[in-house]
Amino acid sequence: MTSAHSPVSLPRTVMIGVGSMGGAILQGLRDPAVEIPRPITVTTSSASSASAFDGADDVVALSGEVDPDANRVAVRGAELVILAVKPWMVVDVAREISADLAPGAIVVSVAAGVQSERIEAELPGAQVVRAMPNTPSHIGCGVTGVAGGSTASDGAVETVRNLFETVGDVVVVREDQIDAVTAVSGSGPAYLFLYVEEMTAAALRMGFTEEQARVLVTGTVSGSAELLARSGESAEQLRKNVTSPKGTTEQAVFVLQDAKWGELFDRALAANVRRSEELAADD
Repeated sequence: MTSAHSPVSLPRTVMIGVGSMGGAILQGLRDPAVEIPRPITVTTSSASSASAFDGADDVVALSGEVDPDANRVAVRGAELVILAVKPWMVVDVAREISADLAPGAIVVSVAAGVQSERIEAELPGAQVVRAMPNTPSHIGCGVTGVAGGSTASDGAVETVRNLFETVGDVVVVREDQIDAVTAVSGSGPAYLFLYVEEMTAAALRMGFTEEQARVLVTGTVSGSAELLARSGESAEQLRKNVTSPKGTTEQAVFVLQDAKWGELFDRALAANVRRSEELAADD
């Protein structure tokens, strides 16, 4: 989404791990509109994953399978390091690169449930920032929550904001809010997809074919989301625009409201936050 923001300029950046989310971030960084020293260095665990970047002139991929010191080599001289590995690997990788990381380097973790202090303990002198992007980042429409740890300067947080603006919108929060970001936007796409699943199943039960149900539901959801994004009106107002007094929509809305959706969402988000806290305690 770089076109929706001011031109982005970033320092020399390295990414450790290029899985699903790492791949989305890398795609944003490779946008020609992003001013960043190239090639961008990434590391992967397997040689086959690294080979996917063969022939690329803007990415250099190092494989831990080929060179056990790939992560250490990659971070030397880097000003911004993205830890895009699985949560259970984050602390070990931080410990591994500690001796090779430049003083003052910004280290970004996208791992749920791993607190900054755990990473800071392994990386004295680094500026640790946590980020929680969501899957629409793959198409440049993501939302990312960013929180600086105790060692991160305002400038470091701003750099990370710029980083994630390459894949969507960014909200800067306190670290004690990052689990709530996970509950709302990080996991949020799953809630919407579940709604689509259930609406589609209900349409099938009403006698529509699978293709008819797909078009009716998917088109309605994507079109409504676009209307919300473009109109400038609140979701509440847009709902009222559809809901004529004593009309058909009103009757369906009454049924949904009787099911106490507010309480349901409170419980769902609380369960999400609780699981993040459990993961942090187990780590």
